Amino acid sequence: MFKKDFLWGGATSASQIEGGYQEGGKGLSVLDVCTKGSKENPRKITFPEPNLDKYQYPSHNAIDFYHRYKEDIKLFAELGFNVFRLSIAWSRIFPNGDDAVPNEKGLQFYDNVFDECKKYNIKPLVTISHYDMPLNLSVKYGGWANRKLIDFYTKYSETVLNRYKDKVEYWIPFNEMNMGVTPFGNLPSLGIVNEGTEDFVNQIDDKSKRYQAIYHQLVANAKVVALGHSINPDFKFGSMSVHFPAYPATSNPEDVLAAQKFSQLHNYLCSDVQVRGEFPSYAKKFFKDENIQIKVHKEDKDILANGKVDMFTFSYYLSCCISADESKNTLKNIIFNSTPNPHLKKSDWGWQIDPKGLRYALKDIKNRYNNIPIMVVENGLGAVDTVEKDGSINDDYRIDYLKEHILAMRDAVDKDGVNLIGYTPWGCIDLTSFSSGEMKKRYGFIYVDLDDEGKGTLERSKKKSFDWYKEVIRTNGEVLDNDKQNLEKNKTKLEKNERKL
Repeated sequence: MFKKDFLWGGATSASQIEGGYQEGGKGLSVLDVCTKGSKENPRKITFPEPNLDKYQYPSHNAIDFYHRYKEDIKLFAELGFNVFRLSIAWSRIFPNGDDAVPNEKGLQFYDNVFDECKKYNIKPLVTISHYDMPLNLSVKYGGWANRKLIDFYTKYSETVLNRYKDKVEYWIPFNEMNMGVTPFGNLPSLGIVNEGTEDFVNQIDDKSKRYQAIYHQLVANAKVVALGHSINPDFKFGSMSVHFPAYPATSNPEDVLAAQKFSQLHNYLCSDVQVRGEFPSYAKKFFKDENIQIKVHKEDKDILANGKVDMFTFSYYLSCCISADESKNTLKNIIFNSTPNPHLKKSDWGWQIDPKGLRYALKDIKNRYNNIPIMVVENGLGAVDTVEKDGSINDDYRIDYLKEHILAMRDAVDKDGVNLIGYTPWGCIDLTSFSSGEMKKRYGFIYVDLDDEGKGTLERSKKKSFDWYKEVIRTNGEVLDNDKQNLEKNKTKLEKNERKL
């Protein structure tokens, strides 16, 4: 069973919900120059500024949480949330990133948001940097490939840690840092734009520059964790990785080795440093084999060792099958290719659905990191929702998806002894898609009347999944016992019918 004080909630990011991109003294961010795309056509980067005459930019208005946060938090409270994951927009606090003083209007906005959360006994889980940074830091300094970013980020983090030290307990310094392992992470997470880059997904790449940027983020992460613990010893900091359990495509030992290598680099390279305080030996070997040159300062070793995180937080959407033969990795995921798994179904966006993969991941993380406290801070189904004539939204497919994943989490707790402390499924309220910028790719329990062209009333309404998740939270997951029994009965009935046939 889940712990009595289990943290139930939902997750968002500033660039995907806030809007108000020119209000309250906010500066431009890197995602403010990323256009809307689609499942078929990648987003474009109009670096170094938006082209408002030609393109639509989802982050500029998003779902207008900037003006509607009270309404949205009230709905979260009705759901029963005791935790809400959100991020602070760095460019709302330091508009250019290298400003001498912070923007007071930006700081006050988050004071208001956190006060509203407190009103309903909702604990904020705050991501300090969620795939976004002041655009000026990318234009002027080249993003995280420049070591100066460590000081800019530390100053920003120290500002918010001090400001909200009595309002926020749970912190995530960086969102999905391991996305930088692929070229896809260049602009979104690292702020690197190479000349000639326009495609949001397939970017021109310099491996040494990219891994140098990841290295700088790891040093910055450790500095902020140590700093935060000195500001408030009760602060809890989490690493944050997107996790892809990697199965070998076949029992061929070459595929097993390929899957192991994939998992090390994609799933664990960053978190091994964040949790253990040093680079793993396989990373050093990888850098040598790939001729990746990283500049290291002598004080970095102690910084990494003294800035270890308190918990492992991660996102989980899909597993993958890896073949040593690249020609067989024909399934195109957003950041890598893999072999299709014939045992799994796909979402509308081609992501293979694997609830048992979540249990596999939780068990693997537990064993790797000595039963560290774990939170699943992103998980969910992006799908096209239909509003019926009576206004209802019957998203049973979302309920089924989340139900199976929550049951998998509970199995990990009950059968594998995983120290799971919380669950915040992604996009608890509909928001703009990060990968495509679309609105029709919806995750939420709460529907937002907004289409891909940015048109709509922005009115909020409850989906069928709203009442379902509310009951899951109210019963601390116990309501799923009835669902599980019904599923087993239906399965037995189906098997009997098949035998008769």
